[in-house]
Amino acid sequence: MPRVMKTKRQGKPARDGEQARRLNRVLSSAGLTSRRKADEWIKSGRVTVKGRQVTEPGIKVLWGVDRIEVDGLEIPGPSARTYLMLNKPFGYICTLRDPQGRPLITDLIKDIHQRVYPVGRLDFDTLGLLLLTNDGEWAHRLTHPRYRVSRTYKVTVAGQISYQAINLLKKGVRLEDGPSGPSVVNLVSRNPKQSILRMTITLGRTRLVRRMLEAVGYKVIHLIRISYGTLMLGDLKIGKYRHLETVEVEAMKKHAGMA
Repeated sequence: MPRVMKTKRQGKPARDGEQARRLNRVLSSAGLTSRRKADEWIKSGRVTVKGRQVTEPGIKVLWGVDRIEVDGLEIPGPSARTYLMLNKPFGYICTLRDPQGRPLITDLIKDIHQRVYPVGRLDFDTLGLLLLTNDGEWAHRLTHPRYRVSRTYKVTVAGQISYQAINLLKKGVRLEDGPSGPSVVNLVSRNPKQSILRMTITLGRTRLVRRMLEAVGYKVIHLIRISYGTLMLGDLKIGKYRHLETVEVEAMKKHAGMA
């Protein structure tokens, strides 16, 4: 049984307009973990609210008012929301820590005082548009398969791809973890040495574009994400990042059904 830190503070008075939110959603929005992992933390007794251990993920709390602790440590209150777009270079890992000591995408983020984390992942050998934020609900909507937020990649494959393979990619192919789902495919160029495609998918499964192309007999030699939902990578330089404009954030919320 985890140690529960006792506290005399039972929460601040609620202010007008504050709404109770599910505890697992609060832990996710605080940038601590995913909702699924938050459920596990709560069920295992690691979380207390106002000094009392809770084991129901659906319990509602007032974030910033009720004292919420994980393993005896109080979680941070709501902070100003930060939304960043990064042009990810080759060789960086989309996690907050790596036991092997490989470069992290957060190593590229300077002068940002809030703790931000990646929205989904790009593989070690994939480049391009990566979003980072401390808004857990926004990140959840953009990555959850239910909301089918589009992602577009510029793909270079070895060899001259056939129109039959392109048609298979459009319809979707069967992979070891189930159907890939359909994709939008546009042929940019092809020759006996290599072919360049633009592929748009709506599922964020691991290495999906690479595995789809392997399933139709082609090896990816270069992959870069050029758009995510309503956002375009544009001329952002490799390794650089920028803050999203308010209108961009709101457009992505609308795209993901948040507005």
